[in-house]
Amino acid sequence: MSHQWELLGVRGLAATDETAEEFTGTMLIHRTGSGEPVEAIQVRVKRSILAELSGTLSRLLQRSTRFTPPSR
Repeated sequence: MSHQWELLGVRGLAATDETAEEFTGTMLIHRTGSGEPVEAIQVRVKRSILAELSGTLSRLLQRSTRFTPPSR
């Protein structure tokens, strides 16, 4: 049986310095449709994955008809 998870957020993603290749934080997830509480999982994320996610999410949001970029 396959379960789907809902990503609720990422907290405290930080590194020891600005040149770090790895970041640590907490991922908040919840099993879709479950009455179980939210789970907080400690994660370690490589810089390359963050760069990939940044590009993918940017393209996804640009195609979204409801998304309006924040004014700067």
